[in-house]
Amino acid sequence: MAMKPGAHPLVWLGASIVLGFMILPSVIVMGMSFSGGRFLEFPPSTVSMRWYSAYWSDPAWLAATVRSLKVAVLVTVLAVVIGTMASLALVRFALPGKNALRALIISPLIVPSIVFAVGIYSVYSTFGLTGSLGGIVAAHTVLALPFVLLNVSAVLYKLDFNLERAARISGAGPVRAFLFVVLPLIWPGIASASIFAFLTSFDEIVIAMFIAGGSPTLPKLMFDGIQFELNPVVAAVSTQLIVVSGTGLICAMWLRRQAEGLAEKRVTAAAVPDERPLSIVQ
Repeated sequence: MAMKPGAHPLVWLGASIVLGFMILPSVIVMGMSFSGGRFLEFPPSTVSMRWYSAYWSDPAWLAATVRSLKVAVLVTVLAVVIGTMASLALVRFALPGKNALRALIISPLIVPSIVFAVGIYSVYSTFGLTGSLGGIVAAHTVLALPFVLLNVSAVLYKLDFNLERAARISGAGPVRAFLFVVLPLIWPGIASASIFAFLTSFDEIVIAMFIAGGSPTLPKLMFDGIQFELNPVVAAVSTQLIVVSGTGLICAMWLRRQAEGLAEKRVTAAAVPDERPLSIVQ
């Protein structure tokens, strides 16, 4: 939340303390990643890129990274497609039990991750899905759906559906009207939802601990590296994840501003009357 320029100095001080408390752990981890020692240390006694080199030359770390990327891409595609269709249905149609359905989709944000992970594990162990790529993708898709639903629904609520009706009256079919009228207007929300879905899957650790099995994702391998050997490579991996996540969040904020700008332009255009002279059709 942005504070007003005339806010009380104590408000600025409190916000700065909270912000520093949140950023400080990441700064410390980033500093430790450049240490040349054999163990994690801060401040580093020597500066080196050895742990970054160790990460990029280790087949186990690279395999876990590729696995996480593969899962995150599949989750993003599934979550965006399902979440966008669900958003259209919940915003545009009077469905029976619409509020209950929306609450059900958003529930992964409310239910503790450990509770959800235990439930998923009990189901997967019954059907033999533990350790499978499809099982991880399905579980992460459920976690990513709330972010897609919230972002796309926020854009759809500001959309003037008379534009789609005009396209349908002009002869466009439902698919053509959606692709060429609705989709270009809601793309910032979909793109922002895609970023959140990708980051949600790529950084997820709790569910991966229960169902990854012998094919760990990158966060699971990082957790094992801290739990069993305190591997300094974890600091290098964490720094790269911080950069990726930070870049993704900045892009999501920019896309949200783009969506708000498009909405304001549509409102302004609708409020200004068209003063062009009418032409007479012979």
